[in-house]
Amino acid sequence: MGKKLYVGNLSYTVTDETLQSIFAAVGTVESARIVMDRDSGRSKGFGFVEMSSDSEATSAIEKLNGTEQYGRNLNVSEAKPMAPREGGGGGRGGPRGGGGGGFRSNRY
Repeated sequence: MGKKLYVGNLSYTVTDETLQSIFAAVGTVESARIVMDRDSGRSKGFGFVEMSSDSEATSAIEKLNGTEQYGRNLNVSEAKPMAPREGGGGGRGGPRGGGGGGFRSNRY
């Protein structure tokens, strides 16, 4: 069992500090982070908690998964590694690579 946990179905009012305090009740928390929407700055309703040991991570899953916190039933599980993104990013401009963003016509 890994030390990093996924925590889903969080209330949008939960902060990093709130999340840390929820998990501190069952063990030593290394870090707690709510994932925020880049555009709106609002919580996406899930986050990640890193516990100090595998046994504390297992205990946190057993004790907190399905419990009601701030009006929502938490989904707590071992975090899965992030899948590599496809495409490599960018990719604009066709065969010449990334263009400068201006418009160009073939007719002069």
